[in-house]
Amino acid sequence: MILTTGVYCFDHFRLDLEGRQLWNGTKPVEINGRSLDALALLVAEAGQLVRKERFFDEVWTGVIVSDSALTQCIKTIRKELGDDAINPRYVQTVPRYGYRFVGQVERMEAAAPAPVVAVPAGGKEASAEHGTTDTPALHRAVTEGLAGTLGGGVAGLVGGFIYGLATAQGPGSGMGTISTLVVFISLGVFIGLAGGLGVSGGMAAGSWYGQGRMGWPLLGAMVGGMLVGGVAQLVGLDAFSLLFGLRPRAITGPLEGAAVGAALALGAQLAGGFGAKPWWRPVAGSAVAAAVVGVLIPLLGGHLFAGSLQGLVQTFSRSQLRMAALGNLFGDGQLAPVTQALLGGIELLIFASCVVGGIALAKQRQTVKGH
Repeated sequence: MILTTGVYCFDHFRLDLEGRQLWNGTKPVEINGRSLDALALLVAEAGQLVRKERFFDEVWTGVIVSDSALTQCIKTIRKELGDDAINPRYVQTVPRYGYRFVGQVERMEAAAPAPVVAVPAGGKEASAEHGTTDTPALHRAVTEGLAGTLGGGVAGLVGGFIYGLATAQGPGSGMGTISTLVVFISLGVFIGLAGGLGVSGGMAAGSWYGQGRMGWPLLGAMVGGMLVGGVAQLVGLDAFSLLFGLRPRAITGPLEGAAVGAALALGAQLAGGFGAKPWWRPVAGSAVAAAVVGVLIPLLGGHLFAGSLQGLVQTFSRSQLRMAALGNLFGDGQLAPVTQALLGGIELLIFASCVVGGIALAKQRQTVKGH
């Protein structure tokens, strides 16, 4: 039986069953009664298969209709939600059986939506109570961006420990193990946090600003990664030139950052989106895509963490850092492009797993709190 009370929130949408109104942020969505009932049934059973028979029994009670009526109803729902049947963000088709709502849903007590007040031309609609636009969606975006940023820090911690330990144990190392580990871990965490902030923050901003439309999270991740990579390259090159009068031969830049961001977002979306269940699906999809990009970047002349360090060592001949120790793990003391490609694949696999894992777990936690 279709519920008639309660408010269900998913992304920037709010479905008020008692008021029989679907809201997109602060804007009411014009949707017919049948489609609203079908959406209510799907949302109330989020994550579960809703068979065709249930739609016919509960949405078209006492009326005999064909499958085409249900198909058209679902098509209308997808249109109003900006969803895609091939790569669904909300409504997934289960061929021959029915449909499943795959978005992350929060159930709240029934409450009237905040009124909308007019603002000067060029401004955005705002809540009269809070003075902000679509506060719940914005809060979720910030939460997911922070979760991805922390995930990037964890990835930097893991990567810094591995690289520091391998380098400290290599022949000719001019620093002690503890000192090397501290330096690498500190550097890794800083870079991981910066990269995580750029990519996850860009994805969250794109998703919020694009209001769930396809492509916006991907664009946001690319722009965020590009900005972080560009700033890192600009500041890094200028800092070394100013302090030491030398410019490193190679360092990560905006193109690498954009490629990393695109890989994380696209991999997660192809795996069903960041809210897909189980939570490790988007993590696995993103990790695989990022690992492939991590291999390709050095082979195409780009540089990730290991390649950037190698460039610094080649520029500063008196450096006590011995990158050959990393190369020796693969039988290559020179850290050739092929070895950098293998290391790049490992770097981005760890980075993507931690960043997307943080976002996916944050989504899952918000969903659990909503129920």
